[in-house]
Amino acid sequence: MAKATKSALLQKILENTTIDEAESLTDSKIYSKKDMITTLVPMINVALSGNVDGGLVPGSTVLAGPSKHFKTGFALLMAQSFLAKYPEGIILYYDSEFGTPKSYFTSFGIPFDSVVHVPISTVEQLRHEIAVQLETLDRTDKVLMIVDSLGNLASKKELEDAIDGKDVSDMTRAKMIKSLFRTIGPKLVIKDVPLIVVNHTYKTLEMFSKDVVSGGTGVTYNADNIWILGRQQDKDEKTKSIEGYNFIININKSRYVKEGSKIPISLTFEGGINKWSGLLDLAVEGLYIGKPKKGSYQLIDRKNGEYVGKEFKEDDIINNKDFWTGMLKDNDFPEFLKDKYQLKTAAIIEA
Repeated sequence: MAKATKSALLQKILENTTIDEAESLTDSKIYSKKDMITTLVPMINVALSGNVDGGLVPGSTVLAGPSKHFKTGFALLMAQSFLAKYPEGIILYYDSEFGTPKSYFTSFGIPFDSVVHVPISTVEQLRHEIAVQLETLDRTDKVLMIVDSLGNLASKKELEDAIDGKDVSDMTRAKMIKSLFRTIGPKLVIKDVPLIVVNHTYKTLEMFSKDVVSGGTGVTYNADNIWILGRQQDKDEKTKSIEGYNFIININKSRYVKEGSKIPISLTFEGGINKWSGLLDLAVEGLYIGKPKKGSYQLIDRKNGEYVGKEFKEDDIINNKDFWTGMLKDNDFPEFLKDKYQLKTAAIIEA
């Protein structure tokens, strides 16, 4: 009997598979180019994908940190970008904290009729609800899910113990969170759905304590991306009043970005998120911009290393749309950022 050709064998396997989404890797929709949601902030795109033109992709992204670290703000920024790309899309907002007023959605330009608000109280309830929704969705349905927050969800047992007046330890919550991610993780990618999970962190008891994502190993093992957010106050030097915050996105885990990367994002109470956050320091690091004298900045000619063009004060350059649009289009600065932050895909072994 003649040996089956590769193409004939491939076709035979595809005809006999019981999995609807099975395809040749050449034609696979799951492995095709990812549907990226590009945000308005280049360095947030870098934190998500390692590329200023990248962004949020299907799968789970965990935003973890202490209270008042703009976790919901980052989630809503991504939601706004999702709706900008897909005006017909829907945001499924699973809410356990009830601390986000309607005005917060308005400030991000998110229409109320694009958001389905789903109150939840237990991990089991969340798992069931997301699993049911994913089962009914098609890849063509444009849906983004937000959980705000996982850290505030009790387990069913914890809730029942509270009702019964039992003061006992709950050993089920971590298992349920692991089950949650294990249950919905594959479906998120198959159905082309991004999930953003707001979560808490806690400090380890070591001499030099570290921030750890709460919820057990289920979160760490199964999430596609994990950010741990840090924060510093931005004070007026003269009045010492707080004018905003400088956040640091610490890449704890990523499929696309080098783990351990630290990405700065600044926010002021008056102006909101600085769209061009982090770019000035990185442009100086990459020798695209120099400091010819104290308090001023100037472009560097990449061919001869000499200063070119006019000098800028920091206040004149840090929010300069025309300047940064040109920097990200007219030279290899985006490639410098990609090389610094994006994971490489080199050959594992040479033939």
